[in-house]
Amino acid sequence: MRILAIVPARGGSKRLPGKNLRPLGGKPLIAWSIDAVRAVPAIADVLISTDNEAIADIARQHGALVPWLRPAELSTDEVATADVCLHALDWYEAQRGKVDGVLVLQPTSPFRGRDTVVAGLDLYRARDFHRVVSFSPAAFHPMLCVRIDGGGISPFVEGGGFHLRSQDLPPAYAPNGALYLVSPCALRTTRSLYGDDVVPLVMNEPHRAIDIDTEMDWRVAESVLAAGMTGD
Repeated sequence: MRILAIVPARGGSKRLPGKNLRPLGGKPLIAWSIDAVRAVPAIADVLISTDNEAIADIARQHGALVPWLRPAELSTDEVATADVCLHALDWYEAQRGKVDGVLVLQPTSPFRGRDTVVAGLDLYRARDFHRVVSFSPAAFHPMLCVRIDGGGISPFVEGGGFHLRSQDLPPAYAPNGALYLVSPCALRTTRSLYGDDVVPLVMNEPHRAIDIDTEMDWRVAESVLAAGMTGD
């Protein structure tokens, strides 16, 4: 199995400027995702898709492939991650040969770890190269969520409400953005990282699924590091 890992990392960040280069635990945030896959045998290359030369330089220093800077039309807030990955995949297969899958790792999920990546690859192989997407237990159950309309509330989900006990509710999960695995054919056909063929990779440890988007998220990540919870 030959897998291309893609780390999409734009230079612009409105909520947390410069986050991809900001040091976390002594190394730039983007380096955490590179380091998680570099020693995995199935990974052919770790390709960084970025529009920022500073990110490109740091990524190269950590052993990633950065063959170009992302074109401007793929560097706006509105561009879908799938389109960014298709651009990288098309270039890679034209230059370095076909791959069996595309592994997408957002750089803001530093603690997914090598073991999570390997588990995702094993699941992808075992399920005949169907899409694998990482999920975590939902932070708040949808059956307990409400709509606020006209000064009043109503259950967000039919049958939901505060009369329900949380311990009686079925488990609910949400995608955490830490890992996506998709075949080149499926990615090109649907132009999406999701599809009807998604196989869930459940990540039960909350710290593994941390997604750094705000200063508060960053502080939480630093606390996880200080507690020594990041070992694979």
